[in-house]
Amino acid sequence: MVRFGSGGVVVFALLLAGCSSMEWVHPTKPKGDFTQDWNKCESDVIKDPKLQQGMRSMVQMATERCVLKKGWVMKETQ
Repeated sequence: MVRFGSGGVVVFALLLAGCSSMEWVHPTKPKGDFTQDWNKCESDVIKDPKLQQGMRSMVQMATERCVLKKGWVMKETQ
């Protein structure tokens, strides 16, 4: 069995990511609506006092959770 250290897992994941890409898709909305939903979510997240002094990564994760709640999902593309 091959074991990777934590650095090896990251490198392996990056190599796999180079073979494909990801995009946000929604079952009922066109791709063009994603930007509008993302911007609305990001705007709402930035207004949250708990995140106003947070790191950008926290805002990013909260925005992603918001668009997931709106029905958007990340899907792998070739």
